[in-house]
Amino acid sequence: MKKSLIILSILMLMASCVSKPENKDAIIEKTSIVSNDGVLTPEIMLELGRVSDPQLSPNKSKIIYGITYTDIDQNKSVRQLYTMSVDGKNNQEITHFTKSAYNARWYNDDNILFIQNGQIQLMNPDGSNIRRVSNVQGGVTGFELSPDHKKIIYSHEIKACIHPTDNYKDLPKSTGRTITGLMYRHWDHFVETIPHTYITDIKIFDDFIMDEGVDILDGAPFELPTCPWSGLEQLSWTPDATQIAYSCRKLTGKDYALSTNTDIYLYDVANKTCKNLTEGMMGYDTDPVFSPDGNYLAWISMKRAGYEADQQRLFIMNMKTMEKKDISIKFDYNITNPVWSHDSKSIYFTSLVNALQGLFVTDLYSNITRITKENDWHDYGKVIENNGRLISCMQSMDKPNEIVSVIIEDGSFTRLTHENDNIFAQLKDCTTEQRWLTTVDKKKMHEWVIFPPNFDKTKKYPVIEFFTGGPQGTLSQHWSTRWNFRLMAAQGYIVLLPNRRGTTAFGQDWCEEISGDYYGLNMDDYLTAAKNIKKEKYCGKIGASGASYGGFSIYYMAGHHHGMYDAFLAHAGIFNQEHMYLETEELWFPHWDNGGSPWDKNRIAKKHYEHSAHKFIQNWDTPIMVTAGELDYRVPVDQNMAAFNAAQLMGIPSRMLLFPDENHWILKPQNAIHWQREYFKWFDQWLKPAKTNSDNAIVAEK
Repeated sequence: MKKSLIILSILMLMASCVSKPENKDAIIEKTSIVSNDGVLTPEIMLELGRVSDPQLSPNKSKIIYGITYTDIDQNKSVRQLYTMSVDGKNNQEITHFTKSAYNARWYNDDNILFIQNGQIQLMNPDGSNIRRVSNVQGGVTGFELSPDHKKIIYSHEIKACIHPTDNYKDLPKSTGRTITGLMYRHWDHFVETIPHTYITDIKIFDDFIMDEGVDILDGAPFELPTCPWSGLEQLSWTPDATQIAYSCRKLTGKDYALSTNTDIYLYDVANKTCKNLTEGMMGYDTDPVFSPDGNYLAWISMKRAGYEADQQRLFIMNMKTMEKKDISIKFDYNITNPVWSHDSKSIYFTSLVNALQGLFVTDLYSNITRITKENDWHDYGKVIENNGRLISCMQSMDKPNEIVSVIIEDGSFTRLTHENDNIFAQLKDCTTEQRWLTTVDKKKMHEWVIFPPNFDKTKKYPVIEFFTGGPQGTLSQHWSTRWNFRLMAAQGYIVLLPNRRGTTAFGQDWCEEISGDYYGLNMDDYLTAAKNIKKEKYCGKIGASGASYGGFSIYYMAGHHHGMYDAFLAHAGIFNQEHMYLETEELWFPHWDNGGSPWDKNRIAKKHYEHSAHKFIQNWDTPIMVTAGELDYRVPVDQNMAAFNAAQLMGIPSRMLLFPDENHWILKPQNAIHWQREYFKWFDQWLKPAKTNSDNAIVAEK
């Protein structure tokens, strides 16, 4: 009897220790977020609603858009759909899903198409009467309607590799990959499928029917849209729906791995013929879009082959004469997100200029005008024109995306959504300053400086300087859940954000000064920013962090900073340039920026590899933390393992944090919080004293 009772007690104890099964089908949507102390935390940051993809109804009275919500306990995010009147009123959530809905498009004023569970769905504008439209084996990844709404293009993955059973039917459990050429892996996956785009008819009778599609590439082994970032914005219908312009890199193997040459092709829907419109234009040609009258095609073009950071120019083609023209020839900045005006006389676009992504407009004769104001500290996204206004998304370092309506005439705006106002009303504000510094070669460099809440210049604060990646990126008024500068400031740090040479918002010459000079003047730029902030009495210890090329900057600076910094953190950084050249996937990038391969004898390549960060490990003397995702094929994880191993062998205080299920970015909610906690734990250890006051400031010494 006693034995039975003991066994029963053990079983009950075991049952009580078993965790409740996770509810994987729970609805994730907006919840109340409360801050008791007014401090922005990683948890609050991830739970903020993320607004995206506004779409105007045909009668221009309503907008549909999505908001992504994150449930940290479930470790996942779900995107719900909302509608509102064009003035921002009558805002309502129309879905309550357990799985994300995206790519929402108005079929007409009474029906909305969207993707969920890999298939196209149809519903009423209030979210009722949902029914499936497509039945594509393997699923749909994106779609766009033709202007007359009688046809649809959709993207779908097709097989692109040799499976063991292709050669050996008796080995169905073999996991081997047979590889015969380059680009066998991309970003975070081995290339087993590639996207193709299909055209099909759509019809409405008693129900909605989508016919089987015709492959635009007719089975050719190319990507449409191009991986890893492109979507169906790379295809554009003519207004009469008889032709489609699309961007494609029609290369494979080594040629693909070494080239950025995408071209714009014109596909005839009826006879399935295709012609190259940009033959002889050797760089990226992307984002084609037809004018509403069908007379012109606009697109973004880079001039030089193999250079992914070449200037993004705006071209137009007269579809009658086939004459091409660069209408951005007088503009020294990159052009993105081209959108035609309704009268086909001008093109709206976004551009990063002096660290702000503003809205611009040009006529067809190269007369460019800025719409948003130069002192408007926001970044804007792609626009929709509507009766003298532009509907767009707007964000800043202070707050994530909200949908706005911008008056074209004067650039003033009205916010249409207020998704996160309730939580930001609870948080203590940070202050941001814009500064211009003089570099070692007497040029002007832009930087942002963010001060923590309740900043008091009579006290000392630790500083984190951010080394940006790219290397041709820009620190603009961008909100990120990966590198969130307001979050850093909220933890009691001054955040230093220099737009060193190589950044893209200060003219093409400034951008190009980093290629072939990873180790030179841009490193001096970082030191200039650090020296400048150290002159301030409120500056305490200073650390530096960065990712990708920013990670290389950390590894290189660790061997050359001469005591400027007190701690480092590198994420997904390049450590050994020689090895990196041979293990990354997009080979055109290091081939251009490095000046060639490690075995090339030209001066630029030789000096580049001589200055690889791993060759200066003997100079390391500063605590360093290394983080990386093991699915990162852009900067493979062993680059960072090697850096950590070297630090350990040199006796440098060091720590490494690896995520086996993450790529170049740390995206899963709990992983992201884990990373943020370790990030601040590391810098708190080395930059903050054991005792601080309530403002996280260090009382200045008398």
